[in-house]
Amino acid sequence: SEPAFCGLASLSMVLNSLSIDPGRKWKGPWRWFDESMLECCEPLEKMKDKGISFGKVVCLAHSSGAKVEAFRTNQSTIDDFRKNVMKCSTSDNFHMISTYHRGVFKQTGTGHFSPIGGYNAERDMALILDVARFKYPPHWVPLKLLWDAMDSIDQSTGRRRGFMLISRPHREPGLLYTLSCKDESWNSIAKYLKEDVPRLVSS
Repeated sequence: SEPAFCGLASLSMVLNSLSIDPGRKWKGPWRWFDESMLECCEPLEKMKDKGISFGKVVCLAHSSGAKVEAFRTNQSTIDDFRKNVMKCSTSDNFHMISTYHRGVFKQTGTGHFSPIGGYNAERDMALILDVARFKYPPHWVPLKLLWDAMDSIDQSTGRRRGFMLISRPHREPGLLYTLSCKDESWNSIAKYLKEDVPRLVSS
């Protein structure tokens, strides 16, 4: 609904594809994820203006009940990326969101998020399900070019872009706690999980 909501729109699409329950109704009797329901990291007004970082989309996916594996390009290789694209293209249980720089495709805009919806092995191309459909329909790009577009620096964080694999957890998320993503430092989260949660469980 907003150009800067591409991360939220991509995540909503994937969470709904995996039939993960948001734990509340969207409209009427329907329990679907919507961009407006994904704001534990930042206020929606701030995201409308500034967008959202890769790390905070990962955290949002976790806090929404999904299992997430995240890889920046300096933590993976193009061969591993290709294998994961193929995996997600042949399974209903795994989905991929990529964040990349549009300029590499000679598109207007800069950083962007979109789900990856298919792979053409013969031509080594990936299908981008662009969530900004008012600008671009779904389109095929050479996988090497997509990797190059991901292998760029996000000026807002100084870190490389990348991709994430999202799947259903082996069990439904518990109701013991909810993590806030407003601080991307995981030190406080690690302390909470290591020290505070065991104390809560034993109390």
